[in-house]
Amino acid sequence: MRHPGLRNMLTAAMCVALLGCLQAQELRGHVSVVLLGATGDLAKKYLWQGLFQLHLDEAGEGRSVSFHGAALTDPKQGQEVLAKVFESLSCPKDVAPGRCAALKDQFQRLSQYHQLKTVEDYLSLSRDIEALVQHEGLREAGRIFYFSVPPFAYADIARSINSSCRPGPGAWLRVVLEKPFGHDSLSAQQLAAELGSFFQEEEMYRVDHYLGKQAVAQILPFRDQNRKALDGLWNRHHVERVEIVLKETVDAEGRTSFYEKYGVIRDVLQNHLTEILTLVAMELPHVNSSAAVLQRKLQVFQALRGLRRASAVVGQYQAYSAQVRRELHKPDAFRSLTPTFAGILVHVDNLRWEGVPFVLMSGKALDERVGYVRVLFKNRACCAQSEQHWLGEQSRCLPRQVIFHIGHGELGSPALLVSRNLFRPALPSGWQEAEGPPGLRLFGGPLSDYYAYRPVREQDAYSLLVSRIFHGRRDSFITTENLLASWAFWTPLLDSLAHEAPRPYPGGAENGHLLDFEFSGNQLAFSVPQPEQLVPGPASALTPSDFQLLRTKYRDSPLVTAWPEELIEKLASDIEAAAVKAVRHFGRFHLALSGGSSPVALFQELATGHYSFPWAHTHLWLVDERCVPLWDPESNFQGLQTHLLQHVRVPYYNIHPMPVHQHQRLCAEEDRGAQVYAEEISALVTNSSFDLVLLGMGTDGHTASLFPQSPTGLDGKQLVVLTESPARPHHRMSLSLPLINRARKVAVLVMGRMKREITLLVSRVGHEPKKWPISGVLPDSGQLVWYMDYEAFLG
Repeated sequence: MRHPGLRNMLTAAMCVALLGCLQAQELRGHVSVVLLGATGDLAKKYLWQGLFQLHLDEAGEGRSVSFHGAALTDPKQGQEVLAKVFESLSCPKDVAPGRCAALKDQFQRLSQYHQLKTVEDYLSLSRDIEALVQHEGLREAGRIFYFSVPPFAYADIARSINSSCRPGPGAWLRVVLEKPFGHDSLSAQQLAAELGSFFQEEEMYRVDHYLGKQAVAQILPFRDQNRKALDGLWNRHHVERVEIVLKETVDAEGRTSFYEKYGVIRDVLQNHLTEILTLVAMELPHVNSSAAVLQRKLQVFQALRGLRRASAVVGQYQAYSAQVRRELHKPDAFRSLTPTFAGILVHVDNLRWEGVPFVLMSGKALDERVGYVRVLFKNRACCAQSEQHWLGEQSRCLPRQVIFHIGHGELGSPALLVSRNLFRPALPSGWQEAEGPPGLRLFGGPLSDYYAYRPVREQDAYSLLVSRIFHGRRDSFITTENLLASWAFWTPLLDSLAHEAPRPYPGGAENGHLLDFEFSGNQLAFSVPQPEQLVPGPASALTPSDFQLLRTKYRDSPLVTAWPEELIEKLASDIEAAAVKAVRHFGRFHLALSGGSSPVALFQELATGHYSFPWAHTHLWLVDERCVPLWDPESNFQGLQTHLLQHVRVPYYNIHPMPVHQHQRLCAEEDRGAQVYAEEISALVTNSSFDLVLLGMGTDGHTASLFPQSPTGLDGKQLVVLTESPARPHHRMSLSLPLINRARKVAVLVMGRMKREITLLVSRVGHEPKKWPISGVLPDSGQLVWYMDYEAFLG
């Protein structure tokens, strides 16, 4: 052939035609759909309706499909349940009642119930399917097994299917799995390995039903159909932020046994919202195939910036713990740490999205039920005319956004909204222009400001997904690789939140602005400070001992507050726990202690109440020291010696006083005492990162011996510095703020009514270490925890 280009085009056309023929041939035989857990809630509420819709769609195409409900329920009871389910099935609105009744009757004749308990039961089911196919004179195209059962039952069912119920040669197998797919990265790996021992990767279809929501399913088609308009806009140069939101008004009552194990992040964000994020952020493939889409989604996971504790805010509606105590029979003192609300800041570190915040938010007991994806574009316009003259299609000053409205809310249905001042989108297939009630405003503007579309026929998510399973559309499902990538992304954050108390909120409209949050750089924080509160004990007459230890937040870090005795006991226990952990992992524990009056009670508690403390493997360092001889009563080391060291057995070579007194001089610069101490730290402490640093807070906001209006030690490379105090003795030696912030954990102990004023002031300031050095304490990669007694916290 003289024209190689023509030859290539013909070859490609022949391949496409051959692929189409093979796909059509694949579905020409008989397909058996087996619904496991057929009498359960999910099956009764959604899955049988989805299978009925599949029957309506495929019967018209002349395809042969049979349906098999299976469960542990005995045959008589199972058939009775299915009979009630079949009565409740509904047809599309455009199907006449008589026609609908005939279709339901036909579907019921094609459906059977099987009790599946033993391997023999699975063999019997396989023989029934083979007999049915043979009787119809057809070949078997494939079998679909839908696992509507708890994950703990997966392995046994998978083993039985693999050994006794696989289709014969030439027919395919598809197994459909419902979440949860694990609890964290390790459990997801274990479950994936277990299932992988029975099924091939291409045989598994993990369901995230949000991928079947019509607005979510429209994200990729919308992006593809509007490539020309979006190519220059869908990137970091033009997108201000992306919001992915799912709000619920209901709480977890009746479901606390599930919710206590998973919480809002595992239940919604790790799966639904993360999957949606990948659809928004992924590069569109050049070839529209399932494999290409799944590969592009995996690339998004690989580009996600790791989450830090500061990437999240979490809350819990106030009635939740009481519901858990009631439903799970917990003691009266039980307080759950499970979050029911979360806001997460995510960044995708690639060329398209670098620097663009993706905000994920979900929660229960909120003010409205709504779900949406909002892509908000930057607006650099400045309009000279007043707002009343701005026209939706012409004004560049109006918000510019694309919204995939998943459902509920004031619109009440799935919708696609595009600002008229952005571009006119192509009308999606199967969608029509939408109208709303007069006066309806959405995302800052009236509905008239948008090109608005909604589906011609609303379709349940499961109906869409069942159809895609039938047709082998794997891009609407979660692969093992993507699942494990998602858990690897979320598990570190989940671990960091495991022992933190979420912010309490009343629920519903009473939440007000309590859950509002804002972001800056890599950090997310609640906009409104946590209301001060006490947690009373069960007694009716309130005395100091009736108030339990309270865990909340202060300056966006964990706060523990209690009466002084309980507070000191808690701090001492936390220090001991950190010591045991460090010695177990590293063989030693490096503890840096502040002086002053506040730690005295702590030293005494450690000396007399913690006999399991690994003192033999503990190195003790000083955070700061007064420039006085070490035997002087004002010396911090002398206080440590009096109240702690003489009562415990710490090897003398593990005690590291600050060298303030050398050559019969006090803190002389020529003696290089600060440099000597810094070199000793560098030599003995890995990366100069103490395992724990104990600080206090002065009434002027100073910490260690770092004082307001004095820049010494607040930044730079020096680890140890000489400073000047406004109080006698004026000369001090101190660890620098950069060294303190290298610690794995920093504990700040604040006690006494005199500290109330500075506590209140510091709660309101930002990062201003030159004015308030304590505000500069924020460990680079460690944890900051505040310990305050009620007098310092409440006055």
